[in-house]
Amino acid sequence: MIETIVNRLILSVPVLFGVLLLGFVLVQVAPGDPARVLAGPQAPPEVVAQIRERMGLDDPLFVQFFRYLGRVAEGDFGRSLISNKTVLSELGAAIGPTAELMLACLIWSIPLGIAMGTLAAVWRGSLLDRAIMAFSVAGVSLPIFFICLVLIQLLGVQWRLLPFIGRGGPLWTVDGLRHIALPALSLGLIFIGPVARMTRSSVLEVLRLDHVRTARSKGLTERRVILRHGLRNALIPVVTLVGLQAGYLLGGAVVTETIFSYPGIGRLAVGAILSSDFPLAQGTILILALAFILINMIVDVLYALLDPRVQKR
Repeated sequence: MIETIVNRLILSVPVLFGVLLLGFVLVQVAPGDPARVLAGPQAPPEVVAQIRERMGLDDPLFVQFFRYLGRVAEGDFGRSLISNKTVLSELGAAIGPTAELMLACLIWSIPLGIAMGTLAAVWRGSLLDRAIMAFSVAGVSLPIFFICLVLIQLLGVQWRLLPFIGRGGPLWTVDGLRHIALPALSLGLIFIGPVARMTRSSVLEVLRLDHVRTARSKGLTERRVILRHGLRNALIPVVTLVGLQAGYLLGGAVVTETIFSYPGIGRLAVGAILSSDFPLAQGTILILALAFILINMIVDVLYALLDPRVQKR
């Protein structure tokens, strides 16, 4: 287990380097001038030129990149051009809400998706199976912004059941739960479909294997056969999908946080890009990449727990 984690950490180093390089290049080609943003729209050209010189923007790109790498290695991500706060403080304030949103989304959508997929596999060809698959296809097909707007219209505006603007507080408070309910529900609805479809296919495949028929021949109940001998083996490809979809949720969180004015990393990234706040934009890109790497590492650990043979590879 430890060896698996160490190997994944070593493989993450070139990935992070590529993310830093890509983020730096994208910021360079993006429209806007950091010196002009910092100086203000009415600043004379000579003031902008002085700021560019002080920031080192006139140096060659490779010099700027390695200078940026050195600052990142020291834990210095720079300062926001808009708020003049350190990028780390801005990221620290936004990581908590995004982590709460991801937890609130996954904690109900994963079990429900696995349960729906298992029921569809057990009752294959029935009306329940068709209904679950139709719901899954709808969840995969509908864009996240459409789901958000429909839920806002129904639950927020028309029925006035839940608030849909901002963050009411920490996840463990009543107000915090009320404010996070709609964003978490929106993200979860696009997550259930793929999980249910993969679980159904995987369970159907496992139920045809010899060890499942042997368990049935021993007189075990169908429920025990499915839960103990079928579902556990079927969860390995589901875990893979969950890891990939969790990375996709990070992209969905950008849209969701923007629509619901939720103060997370996604909304911070959109605001930084729109306002040409390049240091903050680079910081959000790095944090999102780190989150994706962490998710994949968790998937590898779950692999080892579900299938001990993975630890021997």
